[in-house]
Amino acid sequence: MSWLTRVVAVRPEEVRALLWSFAYFFCLLAAYYILRPLRDEMGIAGGVKNLQWLFTATFLVMLAAVPLYGALVARIPRRRFIPLVYHFFVANLAIFWLLLAFDVERQLVARVFFVWISVFVLFAVSVFWSFMADVYNSEQGKRLYGFIAAGGSAGALAGPLITQSLVGLVGPTNLLLVSALLLLAAAQAALVLRGLIAGHGPRQDEDRPLGKGLLAGASAVWRSPYLFRIALWILIANLVSTLFYLEQARIIGETLADRTQRVQLFARLDLAVSIATILAQVFLTSRVLFRFGVGRAIAVLPTFAALGLVGLALSPTLAVIVSILAIERALAFAIANPAVKVLYTVLEPEQKYKAQNFNDTVVFRAGDAASGWIFNSLAKGLGLSLGAVTALSLPLALLWVALSLRLGRQHAERASTKT
Repeated sequence: MSWLTRVVAVRPEEVRALLWSFAYFFCLLAAYYILRPLRDEMGIAGGVKNLQWLFTATFLVMLAAVPLYGALVARIPRRRFIPLVYHFFVANLAIFWLLLAFDVERQLVARVFFVWISVFVLFAVSVFWSFMADVYNSEQGKRLYGFIAAGGSAGALAGPLITQSLVGLVGPTNLLLVSALLLLAAAQAALVLRGLIAGHGPRQDEDRPLGKGLLAGASAVWRSPYLFRIALWILIANLVSTLFYLEQARIIGETLADRTQRVQLFARLDLAVSIATILAQVFLTSRVLFRFGVGRAIAVLPTFAALGLVGLALSPTLAVIVSILAIERALAFAIANPAVKVLYTVLEPEQKYKAQNFNDTVVFRAGDAASGWIFNSLAKGLGLSLGAVTALSLPLALLWVALSLRLGRQHAERASTKT
């Protein structure tokens, strides 16, 4: 594996775990990105004006799901919990396939599927990164998280390619079965990785449930200033990015009337983002984290978002919104997201699984739901122009930058006390 050590600062004893982590994330995100163009098309087909209702429904479902997740984590050992989560989602996909294949209440099922996939990806990815924070420490995270995240980006690259290649041959509905097979492969990779790391130190106490109550994650976030700031960072990130998403839906809905063209555009956008992201994750992420630190790495995303808000206000066109979203998502996946995940490596196991899941699901979707209503109230209810909405959003982006730098300092302090 000399080629790997030339690209990644990986030690010999870490190579197998690193490659299985890569494979795990690859299968997980490939499964999601096969379905993402279908979700986006269903959202537009259901009416752009209904998107804020779908975001709100997603948030409410998330509120109901998080206590159930907390109860499972409290009672089931981590060794059994992770495969259980993915097998549950595979069963869900099988049910959706049956409903869509037999044309049972298609419009209703499409809306439920939009909500479900939005919940699924957050839980599935949150469980993955909780596992990674359990396996790797802060120093390892800075070295290895970029390459591990590249596994997800490679999956995000493969997903649209699979969709574009197969949708004309097998139809959209049968892609759900392809996604289910990849989820099963992700669960198997997680089991293999568990076997590799079993018995290596106190972090690998896999047979002991984490205990405590249903809302332990929410309680931990509220009590800890560090976790609360991470939650606030995620909330602001989604308030801003959902403004971009809603504008994308509006502009594409007005510009492209054909469903096939819309699905193809979404797939091409995902493909372009994935190519840029995987190159950055392999060659840049670890270098940025080590040279500039976690705080400055996280601050890259809000800095670009502020510039994007100005650009969109000046020229709200299809080319501009697609370009902004492509760059924003590439920065998020390649730099900001791995850096945010490093923040959790200095926490205790319960906080890694419960508090991180609360932030990644409830807080994340709260931003989606809130921004949908805020955007529609300002732009439609009050009749404000996009320029005015952008002006109101710019101070939020600046606060986001300051918060990023503060989190970087706190992480450095916590990491120094653990060494």
